[in-house]
Amino acid sequence: MNQAKNHNVQSLHNKLLCKNMIAIASGKGGVGKTWLSITLSHALSSLGCRTLLFDGDLGLANVDIQLGLAPNKDMGGVLNGRYSLKEAAVRYPDGGFDVVAGRSGSGNLANLPAPRLNSLTTDLANLSQSYDRIILDLGAGIDRTVRQLASQAQVCLVITTDEPTSLTDAYAFIKLTKMQRPDADLRVIVNMAETEHDGHKTYNTIRKACESFLKITPPLAGIIVRDNKVKEAIRNQTPLLVRYPSSTAAERVEQIARNLLKGHE
Repeated sequence: MNQAKNHNVQSLHNKLLCKNMIAIASGKGGVGKTWLSITLSHALSSLGCRTLLFDGDLGLANVDIQLGLAPNKDMGGVLNGRYSLKEAAVRYPDGGFDVVAGRSGSGNLANLPAPRLNSLTTDLANLSQSYDRIILDLGAGIDRTVRQLASQAQVCLVITTDEPTSLTDAYAFIKLTKMQRPDADLRVIVNMAETEHDGHKTYNTIRKACESFLKITPPLAGIIVRDNKVKEAIRNQTPLLVRYPSSTAAERVEQIARNLLKGHE
């Protein structure tokens, strides 16, 4: 009976797995996950992809804040049944991509009942058919909502910095994801590295932990060196690729976007 149940769960997962979805996870907050999600969405759009940025931080959403948006529809209305997920997608002209905004300050949304969360993941899978790429900006942490949303993505980029708490939480996310999905495609991005060399040291720290305890080697997807232009862009609620398109951080994210497309196609 357990085998049949596990088979049904795996069949449901295979059905909902979106090959064009890229989840952005961190384990810990404050590592630049939302900024990276926005910039990556913009970069993919610039490369000709029909892109949707989905704010999956259902309790502390801030994609709309960083973009300076004031959408009339957000995830609160979707989850309350006032309109569909597709109807909540709005165009962000400056970036050339669509956005489904979260609902900042609604912590109760982070603990959705299982049936409602299942319905949301099904709706997201259906919506993904209208886009070339969907970027899923996950909430911080490793709770059930975060893990279920992440389980839909073909690729999951795990963001870390050199802070011990960031490395520990990123490792915890990788560990739990691998337990749930042994075949998960997890890749590491080191953000806010002081130098390229420091970025590789940070990556090697988490790589060695994964090899020692999990017997896996998550590949390095990119290193983004600390760039003050990022803070300035966030402060001005303007995407980095609009305000500082030639900045070092912008160029790094554009390279990550190109590499992701090579890996998908």
